Amino acid sequence: MTISSIGASSIATTPSPIAPIEAGTKSTGAFGSVLQDAIKKVGEFNDNASKSVESFLSGEGDDLHKTIMATQRADLAMELFLQVRNKVVQAYQEVMRMQI
Repeated sequence: MTISSIGASSIATTPSPIAPIEAGTKSTGAFGSVLQDAIKKVGEFNDNASKSVESFLSGEGDDLHKTIMATQRADLAMELFLQVRNKVVQAYQEVMRMQI
């Protein structure tokens, strides 16, 4: 049995759950589209994690470490999204408390 070293090419890179907004884009509806994109990405991470767990439990070939990485990725994406949502709600509440 040979053990190969872990190189940069063997580690799969995944896109971040929330893509940055490019400079010069219109701000009309950009925030809503960013949130919709983030919701979609979190859902994709969750679906990938579910498929990975099902594949591992059925013995179809996913390794344990890949399954754990997929579930952790989904968990972190959800936590990040919840924190962003909490900050947005907090900012909205602060704006609503302002005196005109």
